[in-house]
Amino acid sequence: MKKLIMIFFIFLLAIMSCKKEKHLMNEGKITGVDFRKCSCCGGYFIDINKSTYRFYELPENSGIDLQNAKFPICVELDWKKVEPGCLGDEIIIEEIEKR
Repeated sequence: MKKLIMIFFIFLLAIMSCKKEKHLMNEGKITGVDFRKCSCCGGYFIDINKSTYRFYELPENSGIDLQNAKFPICVELDWKKVEPGCLGDEIIIEEIEKR
């Protein structure tokens, strides 16, 4: 009986210690608004892996208010490059959260 109780507690501890953590692809920094006046300009600048990209919108559930934000904003994100892009620096942010 003691062995059965011990196995139950070990199993219970193993289940309680399992935690699914969200792991996002990259760290980045939203640095500000793109105020340039051209047909392909606009959106926001973000630095990822020592490169600067632009995006136009965040996912709805991001919880980040870019209209009232103080830049820079440190984030973790999943993203993909827009192909073909107008200027070649456009990305789509698939998931993002503040660091």
